[in-house]
Amino acid sequence: MEHPSPVGASPWQISTLGAARLDSPLAPLIEARERSENYVDESDLVLVDDVLSTASERGVPVEQLPGLEPGGPRRKIFFDPSKLRVGIVTCGGLCPGLNNVVRGLVLELWHQYGVRRVHGFRNGYEGFVASYGHEVVDLTPESVRGIDEQGGTVLGTSRGQQDPEDVVDCLERLGIGVLFVVGGDGSMRGALGIAGVVAQRGLKISVVGVPKTIDNDIPFIDHSFGFQTAFARAAETIRSVVVEARSTPHGVGLVKLMGRHSGFIASYAALARNDADYVLVPEVPFGLEDDDGREGLLSLVQRRVAERGNAVVVVAEGAGQDLVPGDGVDASGNAVLGDVGRYLRRRLLDSFAAAGRPVNLRYVDPSYAIRSVPANGYDAVYCLRLAHAAVHAAMAGRTAMVVGRWHGRFVHVPIELAISRRNVVDPHGDLWLSVLEATGQPTRVG
Repeated sequence: MEHPSPVGASPWQISTLGAARLDSPLAPLIEARERSENYVDESDLVLVDDVLSTASERGVPVEQLPGLEPGGPRRKIFFDPSKLRVGIVTCGGLCPGLNNVVRGLVLELWHQYGVRRVHGFRNGYEGFVASYGHEVVDLTPESVRGIDEQGGTVLGTSRGQQDPEDVVDCLERLGIGVLFVVGGDGSMRGALGIAGVVAQRGLKISVVGVPKTIDNDIPFIDHSFGFQTAFARAAETIRSVVVEARSTPHGVGLVKLMGRHSGFIASYAALARNDADYVLVPEVPFGLEDDDGREGLLSLVQRRVAERGNAVVVVAEGAGQDLVPGDGVDASGNAVLGDVGRYLRRRLLDSFAAAGRPVNLRYVDPSYAIRSVPANGYDAVYCLRLAHAAVHAAMAGRTAMVVGRWHGRFVHVPIELAISRRNVVDPHGDLWLSVLEATGQPTRVG
């Protein structure tokens, strides 16, 4: 069995700015807790492996098994809250829960640690560069009141990197001691670059990330915030398309959902509705035409309509990219994907026409409508707890890391590890098996 290959000589080790010597305001709360199966002491580790076979194959004693530092408050902290200035920035594409994280950070800093100088940088990393002219805003409990009920981010966002030297120059000028970066893969790479410049200059600035990806593709994290909201909204779209397909003769519903490299939203949304006939994800290749005795997607959809009167296809945006040409890269350096949804729509219509069969096809792409909505109840709780974990880590002097949850425990993950690879749907795992069971589609299409 292949194990993860993290970057660096000590891939699980969290960087710190120095010894934490100040008593934490939360120390009495920590000391009042009693040990239980849900309690993880700050000196403990959350093991990376969760099954006996994987742990055994590493061939090391239990105490040498790889583990992640647990999240949560520490008895000692590094920063003096009365002298600390904190910065918060949101970067990249929108995702449900961004405002929840911002509000959670501000409230935890103010009410639990007594930090009174919290600043928001506008429009992503552009907010640190003077030439863009973006104002730095003061964040207080009053200014963030109610923002968790809104979609998007009150701080604004942008794509694309800025020179980390310029960012650190800004942090130095303003006397920022902690920077929270809320963003995706590219944003975390930027945060790692900022932390690198901070270390080169010998500065005591903590850089802590709250990873954001609606696609749920960050490794060593159970799931990313906003994901539950996203697939729940996507499931509602599938329900609408199912109704359309079943309400018209020869109805075909086609839904394109988010998922550039990982098909988690398409998979979970399809399972939530349990009405899709075919689910197409980037991790599992498919063909349109019949090949070597296997039916392609076009034949399968035609046969399903002939047998049942309708069919529903769910496709992730990154699926079938071998069939459609891309279009360069965007401002963040990500490949601009070909539009597989519109391509499948045209090919399905043409195939029915060529076979002389009638069809009523409904095509829906709800991507922007999904990513801009407020977080649902589950994600609202998760965002708040991530914000708490991020503040605890930063106040204790941790840096160049992100917070997340692994095996149900909140943990600290080195940024290098979090960007080392992508979390994807395993074609041989239990999630994809459930999709195959729910849809009844063949293991290989085309």
